[in-house]
Amino acid sequence: MAFKNYLQLSFFFISFILFSQDKVFTSSNIPEVLSDGANAVVRLDETRIDLLKIDEMLVSERRIITILNKSGDDNLNAYVHYDNNVKIKNLEATIFNKFGAVIKKIKEKNFKDVSAVDGATLYSDSRVKYLDYTPSAYPYTVEFICEISTGNTAFIPSFMPINERYVSVEESNYSITYPEDIQIRKKEKYLEGLDLEKKEELGLISYFVKNLEAYKPEDYCPNLLEIAPRVLIASKQFSLEGVQAEVEDWNGFGKWMYNDLLFDTLDLPQSTVDYVRNLVKDDTSDIEKAKKIYEYVQNKVRYISVQVGIGGWKPFKASKVDELGYGDCKGLTNYTMALLKAVGVKSNYCVIYAGNSQRSMEQDFALMQGNHVILSIPTNEEPVWLECTSQDVPFGFIGDFTDDRDVLVVTPEGGEIKHTKKYKTEENTQYLKGNYTINPEGSINVDVNIISKGIQYDDKYRLESQSARDLDVYYKDRWDYLNTISIDKIEIDNNKSDVSFAEHIGFYVPNYTKKAGNIMLLTVNALNRNINIPDKYKDRKYPIKVKRGFIDEDEVKITLPENYKVESLPEKIEIENKFGSYRAEFILEDENVIYKRKLVINDGVFPKEDYDDFRNFRIDISKSDNAKIALVKNTTKN
Repeated sequence: MAFKNYLQLSFFFISFILFSQDKVFTSSNIPEVLSDGANAVVRLDETRIDLLKIDEMLVSERRIITILNKSGDDNLNAYVHYDNNVKIKNLEATIFNKFGAVIKKIKEKNFKDVSAVDGATLYSDSRVKYLDYTPSAYPYTVEFICEISTGNTAFIPSFMPINERYVSVEESNYSITYPEDIQIRKKEKYLEGLDLEKKEELGLISYFVKNLEAYKPEDYCPNLLEIAPRVLIASKQFSLEGVQAEVEDWNGFGKWMYNDLLFDTLDLPQSTVDYVRNLVKDDTSDIEKAKKIYEYVQNKVRYISVQVGIGGWKPFKASKVDELGYGDCKGLTNYTMALLKAVGVKSNYCVIYAGNSQRSMEQDFALMQGNHVILSIPTNEEPVWLECTSQDVPFGFIGDFTDDRDVLVVTPEGGEIKHTKKYKTEENTQYLKGNYTINPEGSINVDVNIISKGIQYDDKYRLESQSARDLDVYYKDRWDYLNTISIDKIEIDNNKSDVSFAEHIGFYVPNYTKKAGNIMLLTVNALNRNINIPDKYKDRKYPIKVKRGFIDEDEVKITLPENYKVESLPEKIEIENKFGSYRAEFILEDENVIYKRKLVINDGVFPKEDYDDFRNFRIDISKSDNAKIALVKNTTKN
């Protein structure tokens, strides 16, 4: 059955190629709706997957893309990854000018061949071959053809016709053929409203889509993975580096990971076991023990990537990490888990998508996912999550790298999807208390203390390890709206026990006020001014997404220059809506001005129809943050 389907698909592809060859190589006939706002247009994208058996798969790709401008060069994506278990069978490319004439043909030997990992990786057998081409004119078109064979069938490519910003798609087709004794699972996402054809029968699944406009991100919009059409494909029976498995849900997937990837990696030398048991002998609670073990790991080992083992998924043995003093996220997490086990504290290895985008594992579709691992300690309340690759993050703090997303928790009993800690609006705080003195010539001397917690702590705690020069640059950038400032005091304190970051900063700003005769014009908010206003859109396409809420609360004493008084103070400002709240007040006290401000931004997803209200809220905040008062000099002679 699969062979018959293969012949049908091959006939279709050959016929399609002969029919449309002139069209896809010529730039002038791209529909305006696809070129508008795009940096590149995928003219044709064909992906054919032949799953021949549980441990043999062929993946063929033919991609024709027209690059419209210099920004589109980054979307060429003419590359292929390979390693000891992924063999390149065919690799070639052809370059065409805007009229469809051939400029250059490139064979496999002319592709660049480099390591696929960065300098932080100690060892990996993963490499990449890529097309290195510098165009002489735009637009130009590239036809990229690639075929690989692999024994790893755990990673079946998804169908995702739109996978980059500012790239539209004219036509894309995808097919997978497979033996009847293998069960293929799929999950379709965001296919509604597409010009789509699909076919599904025993041994064959195929999709054909055309005329997809480019994804043009908007301020505060969801990321591409949350809105782009996609079909996830997984085989119930698969092989990874020669290890075969049969999995159809997360419970079974977790059992396979524990039994085949983790079970034999938790060994430790007896000397280390004795040491850590002695280390926690006076601690009575699991959390107290876990904190000491975590800090022991931070002081003993360092992170370095080691992409070997079963497809980069199997961690080094704990005994090896203990001996070497380094490991990657898998090795360090597994090592910490082994140490906790040695002192009687249960913990679980967790697979996650790390990064600021908050990408989650698919709750209802088990397949090889994730790009990072962390550790969780179950408690009677919320689990404690541990980032084991960092030598400076506090115990139990994960920050925006792994917060608020679904992860796979691996246990001996099986896998389970759980959600990492969400830092609530009221936890993400910055409290600012300061003062500044206005000098007669219009300069100001500032002294300010700031305490940050939650995600706002995450934004700053790494400052502890910065040099004095780097800190000077950081604070000048942070207050860049003040133009030229001279910093004379930087005192910082990273309180890991309280998970709070304290800053005490002193600086001088020349020409801060504007002077005209006896009038001095003062922008009151010198220390925490909101100057960013979201863009305006004639036709907003996407919902509003605020990833993380926060609270800023400020109190600043402003000492006026001698012989100056306030002409008048602005009225108290109070705004409250579903997006948050804002309050600012100006108080005259003993010839000084006390400025109080509180800004609350709520996280959440709001309909696109609310965007004008959301933008107006941010405009009102910016206007108030830039409020000015006039100071009048007393010229009366005594």
